[in-house]
Amino acid sequence: MANLRYEDIPEAARHRIKLLILDALGCALYARDLQWSRILRDTLLEVDSSRQCAVWGTASRLSSVHAALCNGTQVQGFELDDVHREGVVHVGAVTLPPIIAIAETRQGRSGKELLAAAVAGYEIGPRVGMCMAPYHLEQGWHTGATVGVFSAAAGAARALRLSEEQTVHAIGMAGTQASGLMAAQFGSMVKRMHAGRAAQSGLYAALLAERGFTGIIDVFEAKYGGFCTTFSASRDHFELERLTRGLGEDFEVMRVSLKLYSCVASNHTTLDAIRALQAERPFGPDDVDRIIVHGSRATVEHVGWRYRPGVTASQLNLPFCVATLLLEGDCFVEQFSEAVVANPRRMELAARVECVEDQAITALGADMRHMVRVEVYLKDGSILRRTVEKAQGSEDRFPSDDVIVGKFRKLAAKALSEEQAARLAAMVLNLEDVADGGELARLLVPTG
Repeated sequence: MANLRYEDIPEAARHRIKLLILDALGCALYARDLQWSRILRDTLLEVDSSRQCAVWGTASRLSSVHAALCNGTQVQGFELDDVHREGVVHVGAVTLPPIIAIAETRQGRSGKELLAAAVAGYEIGPRVGMCMAPYHLEQGWHTGATVGVFSAAAGAARALRLSEEQTVHAIGMAGTQASGLMAAQFGSMVKRMHAGRAAQSGLYAALLAERGFTGIIDVFEAKYGGFCTTFSASRDHFELERLTRGLGEDFEVMRVSLKLYSCVASNHTTLDAIRALQAERPFGPDDVDRIIVHGSRATVEHVGWRYRPGVTASQLNLPFCVATLLLEGDCFVEQFSEAVVANPRRMELAARVECVEDQAITALGADMRHMVRVEVYLKDGSILRRTVEKAQGSEDRFPSDDVIVGKFRKLAAKALSEEQAARLAAMVLNLEDVADGGELARLLVPTG
């Protein structure tokens, strides 16, 4: 990926990466004034006097590495951003902040170079995730962060125009900075920061490699203390060949999904199933006796736990999201706030939702880990059943350009004027024609 050129990228992947960039930027703009974003930004402004790079959607500026930390946190700030399902990584949140920071601080990075750097990041992190799935997640690591550092480093290395040798060292430094615990999902703000920290670590790694600092050159293969053996707690619960299978031919950017609900991706297939059942036979929360969601072990462990009130927990807990959909008719940004996380009606309805493992689904592997078989037991004795393998927004059901642009404008409206948001969208969708990639960063700062 160190030598990846824009011309090497298939046309379909070029188009897809622009849509993914636009979606990620909208997510970041929406999250710019959420409580955790503000606390992080204000803290860093006190300890960092540098003003190199923009914190997206704000007038604040920080050093490149601290801006990457803030901007990555914002992209992942409200469970709206993309996900590579099999690799279990939110790729945009970790890849784009370092790249745009480099475009802002290094002159002469064209839009084509930014697109190539983004594709490099979207290629490498998911491959590491696929190498490690599903054991890495089951060990309790937050893969979006631990795997995300590799996307960040790869994208930053390409944006900095590092040599192959320097890129190897950047990847090696990224791996030793990998961190993130899944327990963060049960109610903490720090879950939002995991992606930002990975983005920052990847940028650190690339900047150090540029100056000759060396990393672990066999970071994946090392039998003692290597990434794969350490993070899987084994010598065989990973597949090294997944790192390079189809590299340069099958682009992982085409397997990234977008979110049409403001909650963790593992919940989306269940929400789709309930909507489909309601379309066939209308029913509401008062009609439901209980709901059983049969899914993979990863789904049950990831989102089927006993709910504890909190904004983060509300967006990651499957029973609470099911209750939200039944009561509110949607699970987007308007449905989640501090005011509703302990709502008795939602919590009572959530208690009627049970998540159980279907070993047959688990056996299908990481690519099908979101598959669910939903059973809705109504109070009149009826039982409604629906199986959904992949959610709306997944690579097999990818949204139209109009849907993605519409989502972006809705989210960006929280930070930018309608006219500025339109200009930003037009620039991203025609990024290959932009001579100076720094212009993108400038459009992410509100005017007026």
